[in-house]
Amino acid sequence: MALISLDETITISLSVKDRHASATWYESTLGFETLYHLDDAGWSELKTNTTGVTIGLGEHTEPQPGNCVPVFGIADLDAARQKLERANVKFDGETDVVDGMVKTATFYDPDGNALMLAQDLTGGT
Repeated sequence: MALISLDETITISLSVKDRHASATWYESTLGFETLYHLDDAGWSELKTNTTGVTIGLGEHTEPQPGNCVPVFGIADLDAARQKLERANVKFDGETDVVDGMVKTATFYDPDGNALMLAQDLTGGT
C-alpha cells in the first residue's frame, strides 16, 4: 500500500528562459492553453490536452534543458511530507508556500531524480 494518496493531477515542470515566449510557443505549436502567469514567482502554467496534466514553466536565467520535474497534486502536503520523511525520503529544504496559490515540496527518488508535491491553495479543484 502506498504511503501517500496523490490526486488526479500532474504538472510537468520545465526550466525556460522566457516563460511568456515559451507559453506562446506551447499554445501555437501544441494547442495548450495558458492558465496563468505568476510573474512574482517566475512561474507560468498551461493546460495540456490531457485531463489532469499541466505544463509548468519555471523561469531561469540559465535554464537546464532536460531537467524535468513531475509535480504531483496532493490534498494535504504537510501530512504527506511527514509520512515520506518517516520513510527516510529526502526533501530539498523546507516546504515553499505562495499564499493563496500553492504549497510545494521537492523530494528525491533513490536515484536522485527530483519530484515535487503541490497542494492547491486557491480553493479550486
